[in-house]
Amino acid sequence: MQADCPLCTAAGGEVLWRDASERVVLADEPGFPGFTRVIRQAHVTEMSDLSGAERARLMALVLCVEEVQREMLRPHKVNLASLGNVVAHLHWHVIPRWRDDSHFPAPVWAAAARDGSARTARVIDLLPAYRARLASRLAALSDA
Repeated sequence: MQADCPLCTAAGGEVLWRDASERVVLADEPGFPGFTRVIRQAHVTEMSDLSGAERARLMALVLCVEEVQREMLRPHKVNLASLGNVVAHLHWHVIPRWRDDSHFPAPVWAAAARDGSARTARVIDLLPAYRARLASRLAALSDA
């Protein structure tokens, strides 16, 4: 743990699931409901810092989030990103995208191209079911 790391000292979003190794959080990213992070609990910076088994487990969680987003939120595309340029603590962004979201087709970190508030409102309505299904699927995955 590093005292100056925001993912060591705070959850990084609404915790949907956690175990000793990882946590999955719904990020507070205005305009991008469903934006989810899969965060390694230990402070490591790169995938190559993990053993093969740890990498496989982390990616299984990332893909589980993607699958539930596709099932429950029905995005046109899911963006996966592990940047760590701002927060050097290993985490994956799993971001559902729609053709009518505010930034599509650009990354969510680019300038907005349009008003995406109608899409945002529709997705917010789906979040309770998304939270429940994701928590259930992650629990089942961790029990396997």
